[in-house]
Amino acid sequence: MDAAAQALLDENAALKAELAVARAKASEDTALIAAQKLQIAKLQRQIYGQKSERAARLIDQLSLELEELEASATEDELAAEQAVTKTTLVAGFTRKRSERHTFPEHLPRERVVIEAPTSCACCGGSRLRKLGEDVTQTLETTPRQWKVIETVREKFSCRDCEKITQAPAPFHAVPRGWAGPSLLAMIAFEKFGQHQPLNRQAERYALEGAPISLSTMADAVGSICAALDPLRRLIEAHVLAAERLHGDDTTVPVLAKGKTDTGRCWVYVRDDAPFGGAGPPAAIFYYSRDRKGEHPQAHLAGYAGILQADAYDGYNRLYLADRKPGPIREAACWVHARRPFFAMADLDENARRKAAGKKEIPLSPIAIEVVRRIDALFEIERSINGKSAEERLSVRQMLSRPLVDDLRIYMREQAARLSRGHDLVKAISYMLKRWAAFTLFLEDGRVCLSNNAAERGLRGIALGRKSWLFCGSDRGGQRAAAMYSLIVTAKMNGVDPQAWLADVLSCIAAHPAHRLEELLPWNWAIQGPVISARAA
Repeated sequence: MDAAAQALLDENAALKAELAVARAKASEDTALIAAQKLQIAKLQRQIYGQKSERAARLIDQLSLELEELEASATEDELAAEQAVTKTTLVAGFTRKRSERHTFPEHLPRERVVIEAPTSCACCGGSRLRKLGEDVTQTLETTPRQWKVIETVREKFSCRDCEKITQAPAPFHAVPRGWAGPSLLAMIAFEKFGQHQPLNRQAERYALEGAPISLSTMADAVGSICAALDPLRRLIEAHVLAAERLHGDDTTVPVLAKGKTDTGRCWVYVRDDAPFGGAGPPAAIFYYSRDRKGEHPQAHLAGYAGILQADAYDGYNRLYLADRKPGPIREAACWVHARRPFFAMADLDENARRKAAGKKEIPLSPIAIEVVRRIDALFEIERSINGKSAEERLSVRQMLSRPLVDDLRIYMREQAARLSRGHDLVKAISYMLKRWAAFTLFLEDGRVCLSNNAAERGLRGIALGRKSWLFCGSDRGGQRAAAMYSLIVTAKMNGVDPQAWLADVLSCIAAHPAHRLEELLPWNWAIQGPVISARAA
């Protein structure tokens, strides 16, 4: 090959390398911008609260965008490295990565020492002296390992009376003890906590060399629910003993003959933290085939206190003055009331539509003003979150009451100027008709402005619907509600649900009935898994 041809090849390689480096730099900049946008969105949500009803969805979208851009930037960086190696005319490129967090101290360490050189690489001398060492830490995981535990009970015959002596059989969470507690916990948590149906689990386990039939796993789920039902009842009693409850419900598709029906999953959440209460948080779930008012009335038949919920007519009988054991005080949700106003005051959405060349949404100055005033109330609430009920009430009387009174006057004045069928009038009427429920927070420091606690409890079901598609039957819906109660309560108390389930299943059969409270998530978090060792 002559020099001219070689020069052309070198020039071509240099141009490709420059292009690859430029592409890698552009990808790095785009990924950095996406990371900053995500961080800003998270900080805004943390500082200012839920500014938009789509805020959580926006963060999820930004996270997915960042994931894709980071992966693309790495691919472009590697492509640039390969292109640069083919030429000496272009400088290499290395991405500026953020500093990696130190790996947690509780993780075990495996020290791998590379064999040291026996001679000097420069002069070949053997008189080497250790100056120190460089350590590179790499996070690694061991693939799941399956094993069969053989529990042997030896038999002995008495030479005096000829009777047989043998140690008693251990207790098992499922009949015949075919599965250990860790496996049972994994099956249950994957199904109800990670929304992986049993058929998908069975396929994965078979690929790992441990085939388990679907019917066998389903049998185990039934046994788990029966074994844990005493704990579910304790959680239910704890929730219904609360001074204030959050209530909500959501749809659950239910498999029916030749079709899919729509059932309901109800949740009642106890969360005393906002008003400085000492009771641990917990949630209890119920299932029903429809949304008739008789269901919440049955759920709360023995409850008397404060209920924070939406304006569902099925709750109305709970608020009657002559109700036994006593009336439930209704606390309305300001977030629900804010939503129709926000739909007519979304400046950010209009800016996005304008930038995309789409038709803008007609905005209402009245709706913008109402949203601004409601947001001012939430700003006050953030400053008193976690304080005692007395402190909260004092601040509300001083700061929030004047704002609420002015808001009521403003909404009445604006409603009088609009036609009865206007969307704004409907939103205003929704609030004014339930004004006593909306202003209960000005009379009782335990009341919250929003029902977000209940909505957070139902979030897992909303995500799970895309995975498990539907419940197989009404009994399946009831089992799901029972397991959701256990798993969501564990999460609310900062407990790993799978670890907790494994430990509880290992000891609940032999645990004294009068000490079952020790196994509840908030007590387990304090005492730890040693409970199983001293439960005898």
